[in-house]
Formats: sequence, C-alpha cells, structure tokens
Amino acid sequence: MSWPRQWIRYLEQRQEASLCPLAGVLMSAILQMTAFGLTLLSALFLLLATCTDCWMVNADDSLEVSHKCRGLWRECVTNMQDGVRTCDQYDSILADHPVKIVVTRTLLITADLLVGLALATLLLGLDCIKFLKEEPRVKLKMCYGAGVILGIGSILGLVGSVWYAVDVYVERAMLVSHNLFLGVHYDFGWSCWLGMAGSTGCFVASVLLTCCLHAHTAVTQTPECSPVCLPPAPNHPQGPQRRVVTSKMYTMNSRV
Repeated sequence: MSWPRQWIRYLEQRQEASLCPLAGVLMSAILQMTAFGLTLLSALFLLLATCTDCWMVNADDSLEVSHKCRGLWRECVTNMQDGVRTCDQYDSILADHPVKIVVTRTLLITADLLVGLALATLLLGLDCIKFLKEEPRVKLKMCYGAGVILGIGSILGLVGSVWYAVDVYVERAMLVSHNLFLGVHYDFGWSCWLGMAGSTGCFVASVLLTCCLHAHTAVTQTPECSPVCLPPAPNHPQGPQRRVVTSKMYTMNSRV
C-alpha cells in the first residue's frame, strides 16, 4: 500500500475512534436524564400515595349520596350533593390497626426514604452537574448506586401497594362468597394506583441506571473504540530512503 493511502486509512481509523467516545457521552447523558426525570415523577407519585387517603373507595352504585374513601391515616366521606368532606383521623400511629395498614405504612415510608436518597445521589452523579467533575468514575458509581437504591425502594413500594390491593380484593371476595352485604363494598382507590405506578416507574429507572448504563459503558470501552489500539502512523518517506535517493542523484550528476 502506498504512503498516501496508508495515511488516508490511518486518518479514517482515527476519526472512527474519536466518534465512539462522543456517542458514548451523548447516550450516557440521555440515559441519565431519562432516569432522573422518571425517578422524579415516580417519587412524586409515591409521596402522594403515602399522604393521600383514597386507597379504598366505595364501589356500590346504589350509594349516590356520599363518596367514601379509606386511606393509611384516616377515613373520609364526601357528600355528593353539597361537596362537604369530613374525615375521621385514626386514633394513633401506634394504635391497633389492620395488618394491611401497618404493613403498607411501613413499606411505603421506607420506599419514600430510599427513593429520596436515590434521587439526591443521582442528581449529584449527573454529568451536567459540576460536583466531582474531575472524577467521572466516581460519578458513574454514584449513578449505579442510585440505581440499586431505586431498585430496593421500588420493590418495597410495589409490595406494599400490591399487599393492600390484594387484601382489599380478598376481603371483598369473602363477602361476596358468603352473600354478605355490609352496606358498602370497597374497590381500589387512586392512591393505591399511584403507589403501584410510582413503584413501577422507580423500577424502570433502576433498570436504566444499572443494566442499560452499564451495558452501554462496557460497549464504549471496547478495543474498537479505543485510540490506543490504532496502528501507528505511517512513516513519511524521508530519512535513509530520502538520503539514498539524493546520493544517487548526486552520483549521476557527478558522472555527467
């Protein structure tokens, strides 16, 4: 291969190798920002699910006068005619409550704390934040850690929400199987759905931060994307060869 073609091939390889890190940085930033936005929205859903009081709603079509909701902290009744809403606060946090309320409270509060910690860790680990800008490996580990914490929090939140929903379904199925009617039948409320949606969103964000980000980082660090593995630059036809050609020309001119 002639010398100009060697240089053209070498420059093409250099250009391909330089595009790999740029594409890797762009894709990593997209994954981080997507996970951060999803985590922020999911954390809001989990917080609303924990604080609101509509985990169970009355599902009896004959009751058109009032709308009754039960939550983790109180029970509320809304008059459908004048819109007046009255709530009965539960006696105490430490009082004797049904198992579904105690378990859901514990799991949801723990999930909220873990998701909040993961959100703060992920915020500091974003590439667009100047915190530890000179330590990209540390920031990448912070993103991985946030993903692991999010995964744990999402599992706890999902278990708590599904536990409550299953308990409501079992209670309703038992009443129907025994032909019992206590004046009102309950169904899943929007707070329960918020808890499930928030937990699912946190789990998806955890997958983005752990599996997808790790896989993409491993691809960008392959030998094909490393400039170190490029062949050395071809030598310019100078030095000894150039001197030999010059000496031959000098000899021919001397003979003439």
